[in-house]
Amino acid sequence: MGRLLAAALLAFAVALPAAAQTKPDPQNTIYLDTTYGRVVIQLRPDLAPQHVERIKTLVREGYYNNVPFHRVIDGFMAQTGDGQYGNGTGGSKYPNLPAEFSSVPFSRGVVGMARSSSPNSANSQFFIMFGETPSLNGQYTVVGQVVSGMEFVDKVKKGSSSNNGSVSNPDRIVKMQVAADVKPGAK
Repeated sequence: MGRLLAAALLAFAVALPAAAQTKPDPQNTIYLDTTYGRVVIQLRPDLAPQHVERIKTLVREGYYNNVPFHRVIDGFMAQTGDGQYGNGTGGSKYPNLPAEFSSVPFSRGVVGMARSSSPNSANSQFFIMFGETPSLNGQYTVVGQVVSGMEFVDKVKKGSSSNNGSVSNPDRIVKMQVAADVKPGAK
């Protein structure tokens, strides 16, 4: 019994510094509010600094508020971020971004930047993965990870498989905020 306790204490002591390093950074945490609840996204400036900066700029401008989840494919992903037209054909007033591909795999909860066939065409649209999709690995820019609220993403209205996931009367982002900008006690 003494060895078991010692092993448990050692494991705890080793895990403690790792847990301290993963403390959320409010400057790189996004609150994406849906009608179902809040989705918290930890951005990854270490992987895609230009894309993360673009998302934070657009969030702070209110660009994503009331923007639809225009393309949602069950088991694959939910796409949003077209604050220009709302149908997946638009972008922001800023120029497209050069690709910042990484080796991080596209698995459940990963947030990636949508783009056209050109690798350097990401602008404002992003998607949240429902499941693992290895074919996207190294082909799209990973910008973050859902750290809580994935159950709310799961509830977003799905699109028609016959129409490439296009959603009629889609759910919308209620509001997006950078965590560092939210005053204590405010939502």
